[in-house]
Amino acid sequence: MKLLLVGGPPSTGKTTVVQRIIEKRKEKYKIAYLKMDVVTAHEEALICDTYGIEAKTVYAGDLCPDHAEVMILTDALKWAEGICADLLIVESAGLCLRCSPYLNQGVGVVVLSMLAGLHSVDKMKQLICFADVAVLTMNDLVCQAEREVYIRKLKTGFEHLKVLETNALQGIAVEYLCSMVDESKELDINTLELKGNPPLGTCSICMGSKKVGWKNHYGVVRQIDSNVSDYMYRGD
Repeated sequence: MKLLLVGGPPSTGKTTVVQRIIEKRKEKYKIAYLKMDVVTAHEEALICDTYGIEAKTVYAGDLCPDHAEVMILTDALKWAEGICADLLIVESAGLCLRCSPYLNQGVGVVVLSMLAGLHSVDKMKQLICFADVAVLTMNDLVCQAEREVYIRKLKTGFEHLKVLETNALQGIAVEYLCSMVDESKELDINTLELKGNPPLGTCSICMGSKKVGWKNHYGVVRQIDSNVSDYMYRGD
């Protein structure tokens, strides 16, 4: 079985890109679709009703969606194998922009909207850096100069990253993504792991505390003048 993992911020067009890929490869592969979200999602019904393929939704609840995805991924692979799928497409909510859902196998796609602005590339480095290809959507809604600067920032900041401009509504340039899936190797579940380390985030806020101020919390805490790398740990 092959794996296609699609991540990116909300409302960038991830599901639309997934739909175009399904349309182009549903005759070649038996496809299973998994949607990873927080508390609500409607994509499962859309994919099932439109394409008649097996689909499943998993809600992260109090967990980070990408963390929850890592935890349930082997179960998801077994589910897809159980229905004899040739291709599993996982769409991740990817909300915090610091966690990276991408794996050492399969094809990792990050979908980015050019409407987010030029500085959005710098704000999403952790999310972008482990992806195999960046799909740029809504490029027809920005000027040519902004498009060129945006693409240059991606290519200079992430030299390994393939960059693809697409109009996902019409399916333009999606065939390139399909070819990447075709050329990818089948999964080896025994050696499957994340490409990068998730950020450290253990604190009493994660445990449900509503108190304000670092002196009222335990675990990894931050003060206003501390640097990003200056972690302080309070408690046992």
